[in-house]
Amino acid sequence: MRRLLFLNGIKAFEAAARTGSFAAAGSELNVSAAAISRMVHLLEQRLAVALFERKANRLALTQAGRAYQGGLTPIFDALASLTAQVTAASKIRVLTIGVGPTFAMRWLIPRLASFRKQEPDIDVRITMGGAAAPFGDDWSCGIKLGDGNWPGLVAEPLFAGDLTPVCTPQLAASLKRPADLKGPALLRVAHAAEDWPLWLKAAGVPRIAARGPEFGYYGYALQAASDGLGVAMGIRPYVDDDLAAGRLVAPFALAVPKGMRWYLLYRSFQTTQRDFAAFRRWIVRAAAEPTARPMPKHQSERSTPSATMAARNKP
Repeated sequence: MRRLLFLNGIKAFEAAARTGSFAAAGSELNVSAAAISRMVHLLEQRLAVALFERKANRLALTQAGRAYQGGLTPIFDALASLTAQVTAASKIRVLTIGVGPTFAMRWLIPRLASFRKQEPDIDVRITMGGAAAPFGDDWSCGIKLGDGNWPGLVAEPLFAGDLTPVCTPQLAASLKRPADLKGPALLRVAHAAEDWPLWLKAAGVPRIAARGPEFGYYGYALQAASDGLGVAMGIRPYVDDDLAAGRLVAPFALAVPKGMRWYLLYRSFQTTQRDFAAFRRWIVRAAAEPTARPMPKHQSERSTPSATMAARNKP
């Protein structure tokens, strides 16, 4: 068991030995020179060792005093440095978000600039946190797709996980109805084998089976769809930006609930932490913002006569 004798006396001795006088030590420690002298004297009594030779107008360290001060000063310097590091670290505002790679790349990162603009002093750190990843001890929060049941965590809903096929506009032009889909062109995601059967059944074509290339993540399948490899199963919010920008289109109006939602996960005590509270307010607002969703390609081509006339009259 560690025994630290009379810390005030040890501090007083180290300061006096380093500065060369009780007066200088008292000024450093904000006490009188007499108080420093008393504390050093008490320390010497407790140690049963003389640390100073008290001479007229000056202090002189004994051999034991020089050895003691030689060991104490580096210790106090290291303690001051450690305290400065800890204090500085506590001033860094860090927000660690556990999120899967596809959600991060296709929704969170493209919008993160707006949060950084609001909260430039928060150091945002995004770490791997897919569906199978446990909630990390160092996470401020997580964003996951599921049923809302995460014991010990608050699960705040963000998005519905609606499914709808997506592809390039060129490929969509050949898809007038769900029966036009071909199994080898339907891109699959390894951990979401139920997506295509769920949507195809709702579309009335349950006999079609997805047999296209299989990918480990939704993001890979959606990139393959953007490159014209086939039709991917899109899920909100992964496809929101692609649909709005026209990089991908939804050839059919049918969207089918996946039976899961996206949730913001966090520990209840974190609601009192200002950095998490700021992120929570931001992401809830961002998730509620409407996203432009173009009509299916074959429907958008069916212009009304008035719309056609207006288009012709444009300069």
